[in-house]
Amino acid sequence: MKFRSWISSSSSVNTTADHPVPPPKGVFTDDASNFSDLPSSTTSPSLFSQETYSLSSLQSNLSLLTLPSVPSLQNLSPGTLNLAISARCLNSLNPRNAHVTFLAMHNNLLYAASSNEINVFELTNFTLIDTFNNKDPSSGFAKSVTFLDGKIFTAHQDCKIRVWKLTPMKQHNLIATLPTLEDRLRRFVFPSSYTNVRRHKKKMWIEHHDAVSGLAVNENLMCSVSWDRCLKIWGGSKLRCIESIKAHDDAINAVVVGKDGTIFTGSADKRIRVWGKPYAEKKGKIGLIATLEKHKSAVNALALSSDESVLFSGACDRSILVWEREDSANYMVVTGALRGHTKAILCLINVSDLLFSGSADRTVRIWTRGNQGQFCCLTVLDGHRTPVRSLVAAPAVAAESGGANGGVKLFSGSFDGEIKVWQIVVSSSSGSPLIS
Repeated sequence: MKFRSWISSSSSVNTTADHPVPPPKGVFTDDASNFSDLPSSTTSPSLFSQETYSLSSLQSNLSLLTLPSVPSLQNLSPGTLNLAISARCLNSLNPRNAHVTFLAMHNNLLYAASSNEINVFELTNFTLIDTFNNKDPSSGFAKSVTFLDGKIFTAHQDCKIRVWKLTPMKQHNLIATLPTLEDRLRRFVFPSSYTNVRRHKKKMWIEHHDAVSGLAVNENLMCSVSWDRCLKIWGGSKLRCIESIKAHDDAINAVVVGKDGTIFTGSADKRIRVWGKPYAEKKGKIGLIATLEKHKSAVNALALSSDESVLFSGACDRSILVWEREDSANYMVVTGALRGHTKAILCLINVSDLLFSGSADRTVRIWTRGNQGQFCCLTVLDGHRTPVRSLVAAPAVAAESGGANGGVKLFSGSFDGEIKVWQIVVSSSSGSPLIS
């Protein structure tokens, strides 16, 4: 089935040396309280100073736009699909600091970025086993965590990426900071290693010059994005910065990478951009494949379906857009929107063909896809007192759900520092599990 293209693509990709980067714009507002986790349009005299945001009301913000020109895709109900869903809160975790900014899971451990520190919990009994980066408050908020080649990578507000190693005693030791001192020394004498970041100020192109907002990995490569509008690629055994691209016209808030190496970036400039090698102008370099434009406000979150044929994007316009591959339309087109959240979409994940969305409206919605591309909102999880900033989930062990099918174990983190643990089980009307 063919769909009309909403893509505006470009064949030119600028480098970080092209233009100085002004400060990014804010991405959402909420009337609950003040948060300092998101980019602000107000210039701050120091990166380490607390950025405060006007959280007046969404009533006068683009967050109220719900993209009426995009058709709705949630025309199904659980009854239509002969599905039953069970969702219960198993536990609530409270790290020592407020502002849960990112959640990640690896090797039966939960990593919860909270303020400047990362708390690590055992998934079996939710015991706190380690807290690291807590001795360096100058790093600012920890904004992303990922894993590659036995190492843990954390992204920070102070423009740096830190590399950690888990010891046999389950402690996390700092082993490097990217870019490494060796990488800097290799380049510092060459004028071509520097780029203008603002008037009368230069920095090396291998380093970010604003908060590192996201990390994503693929095989032996890592991607980082920043409020400085740049996408950087890190590779090799020493994880050197091998490419830097001025990817957007405003702060980049989200990045995901597919198994084939295709990179998707979402920005406060309302655009999603698709990057890869096949269409690059220079052999071996990352190039721009397509620009996806349909959101009316800042894009905050991206997720890929299990088979990576569908991209989901969430923004301040309260809509989750569904993009599908369409070769005749130059890569991807928007096929419709998922609506229901009353405020900005802040996080998206896809696990076992279930899509989870967290919002500034303090709820989590669970979606599944039925026939002919239609979707169903299975349930809405509430209970958080502040916006849901991060989600992570994985198939659960059957024994953890009382001997029944395992379903999915979901963790949702909010700005007040609370992490809720949910057990999600989706079954057919006959009672047989769909996820195990």
